[in-house]
Amino acid sequence: MMDLVTSWVAAAGYAGIIGLMFLENLFPPIPSELIMPFAGFAAARGELSVTLVILAGIFGTIIGNMFWYEFARAFGRARTRHLCEKYGRWIGVRGDDLDKAEATLRRWGPLAVFLGRIMPGIRTVISIPAGLIEMPRATFYAWTTLGTTIWVGALTIVGYILKEGYDQLEPWIDPIGKGLVVLVGVLFLWQLWRIWRRKNGAD
Repeated sequence: MMDLVTSWVAAAGYAGIIGLMFLENLFPPIPSELIMPFAGFAAARGELSVTLVILAGIFGTIIGNMFWYEFARAFGRARTRHLCEKYGRWIGVRGDDLDKAEATLRRWGPLAVFLGRIMPGIRTVISIPAGLIEMPRATFYAWTTLGTTIWVGALTIVGYILKEGYDQLEPWIDPIGKGLVVLVGVLFLWQLWRIWRRKNGAD
């Protein structure tokens, strides 16, 4: 199973990694905690370059963050919040999520952008208030790139190292791999169910 999933990632190549990491930051169907370790595993098998895997992951993450940051900056707080309230159930970013992220950003400043890159649940949202308060672009992209590099690099190396001990760990890894595939499916279905519940609750 682990070999099968890794083959899928390798077949998608660097463009696939960029696309998945972009979507993970735009509308998170599959978390980076699954994407990058599998990509690192493929690199350890010699199917991809570990350096290019990390660069692809960083690039996909940054353009995903760029979308939300520039969108929020262009639309302004009132219109962005209105869209989040109206369509947040579809994209996973609601008005209350925006308020929490903005409060964190105002308290911690650029450090919040950096820490947000390694905190589940905040990675996608933190770019929006950064755009709303018009954080300087150089500051936003510098801290985003730094945090992203650490996060993506660490996840990739975990997958790479895991392959090095694959022969010894294979009896445990394969069940884990199957579990991760099931987990992806469960997370996707849970997201659809949450969207459906919010939609019906709003109606």
